[in-house]
Amino acid sequence: MSVSSDERAALCDLFDRLGPHEPTLCRGWQTRDLAAHLVVRERRPDAAPGILLKPFAGHTRRVQDSYARRPWRELVDLVRGGPPAFWPTRLPAVDSAVNSVEFFVHHEDARRGQDGWEPREPDAARDAAVWTGVRRTSRMTLRRSPVGLVLRTPGGEEVVAKRGPDTVTVTGLPGELLLFVTGRDAIRVGYEGGREAVAAVQGLRRGL
Repeated sequence: MSVSSDERAALCDLFDRLGPHEPTLCRGWQTRDLAAHLVVRERRPDAAPGILLKPFAGHTRRVQDSYARRPWRELVDLVRGGPPAFWPTRLPAVDSAVNSVEFFVHHEDARRGQDGWEPREPDAARDAAVWTGVRRTSRMTLRRSPVGLVLRTPGGEEVVAKRGPDTVTVTGLPGELLLFVTGRDAIRVGYEGGREAVAAVQGLRRGL
């Protein structure tokens, strides 16, 4: 097993327990919308570009909505089964590189959309994959910061996400930092820095 396959399986098990109409951390999305997004991403090359590119977003939304209307069991089975044979992430190395972060984040979107959530216990393999995601994405997702930004784990590993004045250090477990850099607010992190600089970071638009 790999981090990506473990997170996929755990998310699908959670979908089974929650059903299609529960809230998630993705604004405006219920669990059925999140599941439909994952299916579009892996099974509809005509619609996948609109996930990131606004000119194609209308088509992506229509395709995603059509999947979201499918029977819940069918939709979850499509997520659980993964992409078709021709899809690049069928290759284990590509799957690990592309899907470890994706499925971790969306698993947490579903988990933390519910009342009473708590961070999961640390896991060495998962935390290593997640920390790689933080290092790869933070400079892009935090590029709008008006102050310097350093991300630090409790063990002392650091990433300089943005160089600038009045640097703020954000400290947390790798998973919390990944959720921070991808724009989630249901997180457990600490902030070190001047009051105004910390407020600027807390109000920052994070993400692509």
